[in-house]
Amino acid sequence: MTTQLAITGHRGLSAELEAEVDRMIRAVVARTGAAETGAVVGVSCLADGADAVFAQAVLDAGGSLVAVLPASRYRETLPEEYQPVYDRLLARAGKVVQLPFVTPDPHAYMEAGKRMVDESDSLLAVWDGQPGRGPGGTADVVAYARSRGVPVTVLWPEGAIR
Repeated sequence: MTTQLAITGHRGLSAELEAEVDRMIRAVVARTGAAETGAVVGVSCLADGADAVFAQAVLDAGGSLVAVLPASRYRETLPEEYQPVYDRLLARAGKVVQLPFVTPDPHAYMEAGKRMVDESDSLLAVWDGQPGRGPGGTADVVAYARSRGVPVTVLWPEGAIR
């Protein structure tokens, strides 16, 4: 039996914070995979930050990826230095879900978050617990998952500041 685990989380993490988040995510992915005989499917928008760290952790654990792309012009809005990483992760995705939006905006991001939650058994949130900086972000995806009864695991290093 496989477990579908979605990710939502902050972008623009410092290198130190990203390394700590990476350790935390890998621990959860390892536990999830071990509990389900090694089978974990990671559902991610593949953005820089928590999404990418999660996607790589899932692949390294022998799992598979479902990429949910908020809009057809999504890639060009990602940081230029991150785009090769995005391309590599996208190429390794076993399934790609392209939402019908052209330009990624708060509505497209929220719809992508909903789609990930709706296709998953649980949600992993790399979240500082603060309200979102705009609609469609981590806080909104967590609220949506909770409203749907989808279990949410929040990861955030003690004392870390975004």
